[in-house]
Amino acid sequence: MRFDSAGLRVLSREQCLALLSSTSIGRIVFTDRALPAVQPVVFCLNGESIVIRTTAGSRLASATRDTVVAFEIDDFDPRMSTGWSVTLVGRARAVHAPEEMAHLAELPLAPWATNGRDHFVVMRAEEISGRRTALAERDAPPQPGPALGR
Repeated sequence: MRFDSAGLRVLSREQCLALLSSTSIGRIVFTDRALPAVQPVVFCLNGESIVIRTTAGSRLASATRDTVVAFEIDDFDPRMSTGWSVTLVGRARAVHAPEEMAHLAELPLAPWATNGRDHFVVMRAEEISGRRTALAERDAPPQPGPALGR
């Protein structure tokens, strides 16, 4: 088990992929008119690729045509101070091949809005990293207990 310089547990690629397959909402980071942009999206993991369905004329579709993007998912429980984050970096591309579009249309990918969501963006994960903010009890170092008899 590895920890980073801040003491966070570093997740393996397999653990990151498992977390990616456990949720359907993430954030894609792209460049829009020379500025950074972040957009929450519904996604589906297909192998090691992120699949997003949007409209062909959307700002997201325009900005993700063969460009490098980042993608992030996370979960945090403020009561327990536990959580995790997974980040991917890779190249996003529009899907044009009818066979691939037919395959992607079969994925369990239900967009928030239903009108005109006929454009698929696929991001192949080239870099995947993840961190866990709090360790599972079995992974945590022993903590000193309260002083007894005082």
